[in-house]
Amino acid sequence: MLRKILFPIVPIYYVVTWLRNRFYDLGIKTSTSFDIPILCVGNLSVGGTGKTPMIEYLITLLKENYNLATLSRGYKRKTKGFQLANPITTVEDIGDEPYQFHTKFGDNIQVAVDAQRANGIGKLLQLDAAPEVILLDDALQHRKVKAGFNIMLTTYNAPFFKDFVLPTGNLREPRIGYKRADIIVVTKCPNDITNAEKSTFIKRIKPFMHQHVFFSTIAYANAVISVNNERQDISSFDDFTLVTGIANATPLVDFLNLKNLKFKHLEFKDHHEFTSQDIFKLNSVGKILTTEKDFMRLKHYNTLKAQLFYLPITVNILEHKTFDDLVKTFVKAF
Repeated sequence: MLRKILFPIVPIYYVVTWLRNRFYDLGIKTSTSFDIPILCVGNLSVGGTGKTPMIEYLITLLKENYNLATLSRGYKRKTKGFQLANPITTVEDIGDEPYQFHTKFGDNIQVAVDAQRANGIGKLLQLDAAPEVILLDDALQHRKVKAGFNIMLTTYNAPFFKDFVLPTGNLREPRIGYKRADIIVVTKCPNDITNAEKSTFIKRIKPFMHQHVFFSTIAYANAVISVNNERQDISSFDDFTLVTGIANATPLVDFLNLKNLKFKHLEFKDHHEFTSQDIFKLNSVGKILTTEKDFMRLKHYNTLKAQLFYLPITVNILEHKTFDDLVKTFVKAF
């Protein structure tokens, strides 16, 4: 109802964001370019498209051959300015998603945060072990930096071409912003998506000549993982409380229901900062299953460690070889 009431604001938001992008397109507002391959992963909508698993996919694809860095805004962190993750970095220092990258890949990559992406890139390039490739997380709208390669994500159930700009819809900018993408990935597709469905999506997207459209699914792990890195088969993990603080928990809930598991669901808003009252409540619910992102925030509470588990996910890109080749070709061109 509130979104409908706010509909008169939509044209104002549309014009402001359209003009901002138009000024960049015309060179009235300038973007900074860098002489190394910079790949941006982003979306037109507000959250929930799968940027984190896509960044992890790219890390896995490139880390063996390149000195790699990720650069994020560091949403809801307790610090300011440029921060480079180190062995004593906490989730409060850099935010949950960068901390997840650091926890999983910290020995192989550099993880940094800076709300001013151009400044962050400059700081990374001043390091003694400067990165050869930088992955920009959630930076499609951050046009002060001109990334060499843009990967735009949109979900199967809520594609950008059916959406409206804020506040009535979820788009951060008008739909035409998709023209800046080199690759468009339709994420969270059903595992049995047909070629006919793909064709319909491509027709609705109307890709430009330079653009490639891919489709991806979510692959959930077969085992949950504890704070001590112990694994338990998901099929035997029953009678628990699912705790989520992500933009869209529906795919995870559907997966668990398909496994015929018995659970309750405590759902919080995206990037939820768990309070002492939240933790007190969670202490009494028994076994907890959560997402990997929420696990990064919860695992530091000693009272939860014995009962806390997370379910890893990966992204499965259909026709992944073509996708991989496009990314590698861009990186090798420098």
